[in-house]
Amino acid sequence: MVPRYARPAMTAIWEPEARYRIWFEIEAHATEKLGELGVVPPSAAKALWDWWATNPRIDVAAIDAIEAVTKHDVIAFLDWVAKEVGPEARFMHQGMTSSDVLDTTLNVQLTQAADLLIADIDALLEAIKRRAVEHKYTPTIGRSHGIHAEPTTFGLKLAQAYAEFARCRTRLVAARAERFGLRPRRALCARSAEGAHRDRRLRRARLDPAAATGVRQRADARGAQHGAD
Repeated sequence: MVPRYARPAMTAIWEPEARYRIWFEIEAHATEKLGELGVVPPSAAKALWDWWATNPRIDVAAIDAIEAVTKHDVIAFLDWVAKEVGPEARFMHQGMTSSDVLDTTLNVQLTQAADLLIADIDALLEAIKRRAVEHKYTPTIGRSHGIHAEPTTFGLKLAQAYAEFARCRTRLVAARAERFGLRPRRALCARSAEGAHRDRRLRRARLDPAAATGVRQRADARGAQHGAD
């Protein structure tokens, strides 16, 4: 993001460390579910969560150095976690693909960003509403095709702005609900990762489940967009 225009709260969502933290939680939840299903030892998830409870620092530089060798971002991250956690970490990522982690992480980040924007719009709407009432009878020049038109009130102009931003908020909320769902796309992950995502990640990230292929979600999203247009 361009530092000049980016706010710290929004920038933090897209920092590499924040992304890797989401990656870990997805992997740990999936490993925990596999342990409940008897696919991997339950001790694997315990080891992951015990390490996570220490609030470890994510060494982005170390992960980047591994990726320079492996040429694969998720493998580099898993290798780094394995070095930090120990042998139990070898059970991470079973039944999953990189897309399951990357796509879900992007959805989490988009949801967090949308929530931040929605909160901003709410604050803006409150300010516009307050000023609209304050200037309910403040006269001002109307405008029509670049020339003075009939007099109106500044409060009415602000009320129109309020209505427009309210519509924008409705569209943003709809986009959050439609586009930012949790979507494991591969049949490979249907038994393990999807179950873990549904049981735990959904509650934490407030995402909606959609267990199907990526084709279906993209088609649904396009149809919903065309319908809205």
